[in-house]
Amino acid sequence: MNSCDTHPTKASCRSMTTEQTRSGTLYTPRVDIVEQAEQLLLIADLPGVRAADVEIKYEKGELAIHGHVAERLSDQSRFVRREYGVGDFHRTFQIGEGIDTQQIEAEMRDGVLTVALPKTPQLRPRTIKVSG
Repeated sequence: MNSCDTHPTKASCRSMTTEQTRSGTLYTPRVDIVEQAEQLLLIADLPGVRAADVEIKYEKGELAIHGHVAERLSDQSRFVRREYGVGDFHRTFQIGEGIDTQQIEAEMRDGVLTVALPKTPQLRPRTIKVSG
């Protein structure tokens, strides 16, 4: 066992996606972005997070996702290794003009947040009928 296993909060042991702040730990959840014909899908792993604990806002070309992950166990537990984020999280994404921002939808299911970003009709692929 190395020192990071017994002291996961040491600065040299924290994941690059966490940051210690005055108000606690701020971490950055991992996100996949998938392009489909009619939309982009933003998929974020948020284990232990309820839909009520997530806030998504769109303003001035930016999609912001905020939320909180509560401790999973009592304070009396001593972690041997800790890899899941606990605390507040925040991610922002620049949204291009090709997204129909009025139609953005989000769903939380089984610890996975999926945000659907529909493309505007001009950016969707279309088939051209050939006459003859």
